[in-house]
Amino acid sequence: MESALLRCCVSFSGHSYNSKNVAAAHRTDGEIPRPKPSPGRCEEEWCAKVLSRRSVLATSGLSLASSTALLFPGDGLAVVKQGLLAGRVPGLSEPDDKGWRTYRRPDEKSGGHGVGWSPIIPYAFSVPQDWNEVPVSIADLGGTEIDLRFASPKEGRLSVIVAPVLRFADNLGEDVKIENIGPPAKVINAFGPEVIGENVEGKVLSSNVAEHEGRLYYQFELEPPHVLITATAAGNRLYLFSVTGNGLQWKRYYKDLKRIATSFRVV
Repeated sequence: MESALLRCCVSFSGHSYNSKNVAAAHRTDGEIPRPKPSPGRCEEEWCAKVLSRRSVLATSGLSLASSTALLFPGDGLAVVKQGLLAGRVPGLSEPDDKGWRTYRRPDEKSGGHGVGWSPIIPYAFSVPQDWNEVPVSIADLGGTEIDLRFASPKEGRLSVIVAPVLRFADNLGEDVKIENIGPPAKVINAFGPEVIGENVEGKVLSSNVAEHEGRLYYQFELEPPHVLITATAAGNRLYLFSVTGNGLQWKRYYKDLKRIATSFRVV
């Protein structure tokens, strides 16, 4: 045991020793000469030496193992430090004077629905300062067509679905407008289930049509569940922007959620 510990100590200290010298300088328990019985001296004295020697070795071995496990710096040991690189979500602006930030889909962001599809036309929206991007899962409602998700622990969550219009009709061309797909009722009945996971019949509380820079946006409020949906089309894709929250979030932060929903633009 002593020899093994000595080899371990030599290895961790970073120094090189001749094994023969080490063996000569440090004997094992069996090499401690057992005294011959003589008056005034008993075998217990020899046992005490062995036990004392073993205690020292055990303590040294424990200290070495402890310092290694806790990564205490020592001769021949390097402590590796790993830090985090801070930075805001790509595409998210700095807060304005009221604490709101604008997200714009980066031009470099990948995304598409098969060979032959044109790049996704960027979109933008505004959120309060504590909203941040969260990972997208194919298990989410909307599946692989979810392009982005954001969330706030305090206020709620949102998602952007970018769906190919060919799923709806095959004769709409390459520069589709939302009005080419149909009126608001037709759009929400066809695509609303992708947002809430069930038929929207009887759940649409209100609908509105807004126009910004020549593009129409269909805006809906559904309940239950509490959700605001903004729909538009550009290129060969339909955009569904949904904002939702639980009952308490809906009651406390409805104005913020409404502002987020109506801020959506294809740019």
